[in-house]
This record gives sequence, C-alpha cells and structure tokens, in this order.
Amino acid sequence: MGVGIEFLKGHGTENDFVLLPDPEGLLDLTEERVRALCDRQRGLGADGVLRVVRPDLGPWFMDYRNADGSIAEMCGNGARVFAHYLVEEGLAPAGEFVIGTRGGQREVTAHGDGTVTLDMGPARVTGTSTASVGGVVFPGVAVDVGNPHLACVTTTPVAGLDLSAQPGYDPAVFPHGVNVELVNVLGDGALRMRVHERGVGETRSCGTGTVAAVASWLHGEGRHTGKATVDVLGGQVTVVVEEQTSTLTGPAVLVARGELDQAWWDAIKPD
Repeated sequence: MGVGIEFLKGHGTENDFVLLPDPEGLLDLTEERVRALCDRQRGLGADGVLRVVRPDLGPWFMDYRNADGSIAEMCGNGARVFAHYLVEEGLAPAGEFVIGTRGGQREVTAHGDGTVTLDMGPARVTGTSTASVGGVVFPGVAVDVGNPHLACVTTTPVAGLDLSAQPGYDPAVFPHGVNVELVNVLGDGALRMRVHERGVGETRSCGTGTVAAVASWLHGEGRHTGKATVDVLGGQVTVVVEEQTSTLTGPAVLVARGELDQAWWDAIKPD
C-alpha cells in the first residue's frame, strides 16, 4: 500500500462494513471518523466499522463501531466478515480459531465455501416488553446476545412495515437502547426477519438479531433449544440455539480494498 490508510469493504448477508487493519492500534478512530466512513454520501458507506487489532496477548480483536460512532459489544455478521478477512490474509488458519470481541472471546469456523460459523454465546431470554412501529404495538421477548434485543414474533407481514425510524421501546427495560426485530414464522424452523439496529437504523441483516429472533420463537413454543433458518433482506442464515450457547452460520464476502486519502482522514475534526 502507499501512504494512505488501508481499508477493505465487506458484507455478511448485505450487512456491510469497513475493515481497518490496525494491528498495533495506532489509528485515532474517533466517533466523527466512524460516522464519516459509514456515510454513504461523503464516505465509503457502511453499517459499521471493524478495526482489526492484535493485542500483545490473546487472539485478534474485533473493535466494532456502529455507524453513528458508538461502540458495540458484538456483531454477528461483522464477526463473520472479520474472521473471513483473517483467513484470507493468512492471519488465522482455515477451520477453527478464536477471535476477541467486547462480548468475550468467540470460536469461529471458516468453511471452504466462504461461509463462517460463529459461536454467538448464550441467548438469554430476560423478560418481555413491547415495541411500537407506526403506532402499532408489538409484544416481544427481551433477549441478551451480548447486546440487547427485543424480538417480536408477529402474524403481521413484516415486509410491509416501515422501520426507517427508531421503533418505540421502554427505556426503563433498555436503558442503553435496543435492537428491535420483527419476525414472521414461515414454517417449522423457518423465519423471516426485519431489524432496526440501535445506532444504525434498518439494516439488511443483523447476526445477533437472527439469534434473538430464533430464541424468541423458541420461547413462544415453550422450547429452549432448536434450529431455524432466518430469511433477512440480504439473504439467509442458519441459527442453532443450545442450552449453553448458540451458533450462527452464513456467508462472508470481501468486496474491495484500497486506501483512504490521508488528507480526507486528517480533515475530519470533532463536531
């Protein structure tokens, strides 16, 4: 690479990310720079930024930021793209290895067909609450997947909902915000989901959200474990919920790589 700042662009079921290789953690990745990178008019455009950092001890760390610059605990689609990048660059072996996230260390398996299976940790049902979309109230299940979710299984067709604005939710239940999923059951073990992610807006997919959707569906069925495919706007993933953990399997794609102009980067000042 030249004198600019290296970047890559990738997506997992069209949930897209800018990757910034920064092994020594030297980049001054401010909220303003994250917002500029993710802006689809003045930057590269993305749902979030994945900074690739190598701590002195431990596995490669996924420093994930939402499009609004806020720091998030975990991102399932982002983690698959992150793992795929490590394998493509020879930084991790194909097959099984571990990555670090703010939600804890996660085991991943990079398959030969470009899909990645990610250990998402436990999906903990913590209660019930409601979301409101367009003045309609949807009962839902609160699920902790390392980050907060409210997954609402409904017979209302999710394809017709307007999720451009933040759905209403109870801030007493979710003081740090919440990702809201609206879920249709297509059949036994087959779901359709749309999602509004906190700090981002509606996205084409949300990895932790698909796990929350399956956990919510299973809870409504009186079950604690099970498997389901989840159709999202950007494709399809497979989720397995077990007693102690859960897994997410889906595609990971690297689209492009290049350099950020140093002058552009330096010109982004605090708001």
